[in-house]
Amino acid sequence: MAGVLWSFFLILCLTIGGGTIHAKSEDQLKDPYQIKLELFQRMEALTGIPWYYLASIDQYEKNIQPRKKENKNETQLLSIRIPPAKWAGILNPNLQDTSPLTIEWFEGMGLDGTGDQIADPTNDTDVLFTMASYLSHFGFTEDDIRIGLWEYYRSDKAIKLISNFAKIYQTFQTLSLDAHAFPLPLHSSYSYRSTWGAARGWGGRRMHEGTDLFANYGTPVKSVAYGVIEVKGWNRFGGWRIGIRDLNNVYHYYAHLGGFNKKLNIGDVVKPGDVVGWVGSSGYGKPGTSGKFPPHLHYGMYKYNGKTEWAFDPFPSLKRWEQQEWKQKKKKK
Repeated sequence: MAGVLWSFFLILCLTIGGGTIHAKSEDQLKDPYQIKLELFQRMEALTGIPWYYLASIDQYEKNIQPRKKENKNETQLLSIRIPPAKWAGILNPNLQDTSPLTIEWFEGMGLDGTGDQIADPTNDTDVLFTMASYLSHFGFTEDDIRIGLWEYYRSDKAIKLISNFAKIYQTFQTLSLDAHAFPLPLHSSYSYRSTWGAARGWGGRRMHEGTDLFANYGTPVKSVAYGVIEVKGWNRFGGWRIGIRDLNNVYHYYAHLGGFNKKLNIGDVVKPGDVVGWVGSSGYGKPGTSGKFPPHLHYGMYKYNGKTEWAFDPFPSLKRWEQQEWKQKKKKK
């Protein structure tokens, strides 16, 4: 009964706030980021869970799901997918159950967020209301929310990623964070080509997992994306290196630096174009080793899919960002 009364209150509030969300209408397709942001913010007002945590859960779920071809008949705008056993209740004989009363009886998560007496796991408002209500049982501080996320995902990695995504969204107050930058200033003297998979011998035979961008000592190295600094320090292969995780679960690895931006620390948020360090030739030895090869930036990209992390060739991305930046410069003239 409590769930039914709360759903009635929810539908009343959503109606006053501009109506329930029916994903991917013609208006939503014009600006899906804004539509989702409004939904997250309305759910925060109702449940007390910060919108940027709800957005981060949605982004994390999007990142770990297999890529599917675009389906014009797809009705869901959000990517959160609550497993049937969690939604309906693990002992529920009907894992496709959409009745709020029987779902509650079997201690399932699923709730009716639209007031239509249906707890629909394919309805964005129902799903988001369910997730926000679940987290609210644990409390409203960041530590409380992390405990709730642990109980749901049972993964330290998931908690770390979602928390960092939340930090990014909170910092910039928008979901529209797709911009990228080339890692070196366009006006500097640099050269690079595809070196993915080339043999490397120092420290044991291995393949080259990245692209080398040759430039002069002291050339600024920029963040290519919005992200959070995960790693900063010495690595015997990469020398002075910094690692930044973006909103797409891509880890950006900058190695052989001559130095870091001292204002930046692990956990800090960066945006495209922020200087994170300078080109050098550090690495291949104990801390401080330098000069064993010409100065260059080793840039690598690694993708995490919720289970494993693997390297992929960054060269196509570098060429695309370089071309985009040149076009932007020309437009400004």
